[in-house]
Amino acid sequence: MKYEVVIGLEVHAELKTCSKMFCACPVVDAARVEPNSAVCPVCAGMPGALPVVNRGAVELGLRAALALECQIAPTSLFARKNYFYPDLPKGYQISQYEYPMAENGRLVVETGSGERLIRIRRVHLEEDTGKLTHVQKPDGESYSLVDLNRAGMPLLEIVSEPDLGSIEDVRAYAMGLRAVLRSVEASSADMEKGQIRFEANLSLRLPGRHELGTRVEIKNLNSFRALEKAIAFEIDRQAAVLTAGKKVIQETLGWDESEGVTISQRSKEEAHDYRYFPEPDLPPLVVEPEWIEAIKNALPELPLARKRRLQREHNLSSAEAALMISDPSGADFFEECAGAARGEIAARTIANWISGPMFGWLNHTGERFEQVKIQPQALVDLLHMLARAQITHNTAKSVLNEMLANGRSAAEIINERGLLQVSDPQVISGMVTRVLNENPRELSAYLKGKETLSNWFFGQVMRIAGGTANPELLRVELQKQLDRMKTH
Repeated sequence: MKYEVVIGLEVHAELKTCSKMFCACPVVDAARVEPNSAVCPVCAGMPGALPVVNRGAVELGLRAALALECQIAPTSLFARKNYFYPDLPKGYQISQYEYPMAENGRLVVETGSGERLIRIRRVHLEEDTGKLTHVQKPDGESYSLVDLNRAGMPLLEIVSEPDLGSIEDVRAYAMGLRAVLRSVEASSADMEKGQIRFEANLSLRLPGRHELGTRVEIKNLNSFRALEKAIAFEIDRQAAVLTAGKKVIQETLGWDESEGVTISQRSKEEAHDYRYFPEPDLPPLVVEPEWIEAIKNALPELPLARKRRLQREHNLSSAEAALMISDPSGADFFEECAGAARGEIAARTIANWISGPMFGWLNHTGERFEQVKIQPQALVDLLHMLARAQITHNTAKSVLNEMLANGRSAAEIINERGLLQVSDPQVISGMVTRVLNENPRELSAYLKGKETLSNWFFGQVMRIAGGTANPELLRVELQKQLDRMKTH
């Protein structure tokens, strides 16, 4: 039996501030500093320590909320969300619930079946918890370690309405939301560093029904891959339960990546389980209309609008433009390259070099576009040399990697290493003749019908040429000499 899938997402994004949400402790990279080294009485939950709201976090939250077309509340309240867990030192989390900072937003995303409008229920501010590390020793002893460096980091929670009806919808919404957060510089949203996490609320119902089925919540999904796999598994699991005539249990689930299954963590809480009540140590958060207007006027071009403009102005395909806008700094780099090329190099060629070799380099090194050692003009200069057949495609890729590694210019590297492409017909003819003369056994096999050896000969010529032979001239000259030998 087929069921209709109903999904809503809760997204937690770490805001791009220098200090924590309610204290002056620095926001640190947990992988690079000692545990519990960025902790004070406030974020450690010491009795009598008083929180103070981080104005910068509020501004970043407003940027994101306005970009999502939310209605901003002139006055919002912080509340205590009570639950007891070792990584929550106060015994409660300062969050917003009944009176959030922003509500009733929307995000338009593109899917294979067209545009989808996803409604945003609310956007609110809160603090992060600490981090637990569970240790299992070979002798069977086990224990957990608590690191409070993350406790108190500012988070923006974005809650969608249950408007997502497929895994494709979820992927498009999650990627679109991350692109918005990056474009307004509210969050770096780096999944590998845990700066954005997803929680999916999912239920199934019979087609045509309006009432929602029993929902489950899948917690702390920190990659698109985990998000998609967990939802796919849970759709199949719930469908099997319903088809067997049983009821789905409302519960909170975790995702076991190694086993590829969801696992029950606890029965699903409702709002009253957390005993929300107003935070007595913080006054209402009042946002002046002038401040909202100033932030709104300073918003950059948003991802979907930029994508469409890149398609229109630079003749990029939808997929190419989507890759360019996936990182705002990468899109800036592309547009500067396109401007520097002045139409002499196709924008699509530039986009392919950025989304291919440059993205590959960044993925390998872990760098961001802001850290790239070359200017856009440097890439354009390299592509000009390739377009003029001064270097081969493979040489260009090798030179680009070296440019990215040390910031040197293409001309400097090419001249120093003698990488200019050989296009002299006599030189290429001589190299072909040499290879054919030095490999009589392979030549005999070719002449007897093993014509795939022509590719081997091509590779041998390229080897003695150091990869600098003009491939088009080489292939023509090689075929000419081989055809001549066939007729003798």
